[in-house]
Amino acid sequence: MPDPYRRTRRTARRAAVLRALTDAEGFLSANDLHRRLETEQPRISLATLYRHLNALADSAEIDVIDAPSGQLFRHCSSTRHHHHLICQDCGHTVEITPPVDTWLHDVAAEHGYIATRHVLEAFGRCASCQTPDNNTSG
Repeated sequence: MPDPYRRTRRTARRAAVLRALTDAEGFLSANDLHRRLETEQPRISLATLYRHLNALADSAEIDVIDAPSGQLFRHCSSTRHHHHLICQDCGHTVEITPPVDTWLHDVAAEHGYIATRHVLEAFGRCASCQTPDNNTSG
């Protein structure tokens, strides 16, 4: 579990990674982030980028989600517990706070469990990406 009080060592590369994630409108894959960093950090390898991303995630400075396309990364402005609504086409992301926590604890207790953690990420199409052909649910 990430330790929000543990901060990572600051380097120019790590700062560039965090800045690129902060400037992005939504979640990015490591490959997309690597392409964005090419001009500012031309010598950063994908392996080095993953090390920085893992360190930032371990210190709770960025959010990581497992999407159908693979891991995605984002710097979130919120330090409180939250979830995301993510456009599956353009990646635009909105932070949401659904009533899942109360519901989850009630359902867990009903079945003799104590919920210790959960993951909820919702995917769909933002208003800009919706067309009459692709705005079905499912």
